[in-house]
Amino acid sequence: MTVKTTLSFTDRHHSFLTEKVAEGVFASQSAAVAAALEQMIRDEEERAVALEAMAAEIRARMQTPPGAYVDAAEGFAAARSRIA
Repeated sequence: MTVKTTLSFTDRHHSFLTEKVAEGVFASQSAAVAAALEQMIRDEEERAVALEAMAAEIRARMQTPPGAYVDAAEGFAAARSRIA
């Protein structure tokens, strides 16, 4: 389904859209705006997936028993020795 709407653009945005249509990159200004919106939707979906993966990793790490933690002095010993 297609919905008609009215959009306002800055001169810069309007010029860019007009230029891309003239170059044949997009069939129309509407097609260019639709492509931009589709990219925004994909970006949001990818962001949601990444955030969920981070949240899952944090939840998993919160289940790590304290005895399984690496001592900070041991963990940084190799780095400190390379720096020195």
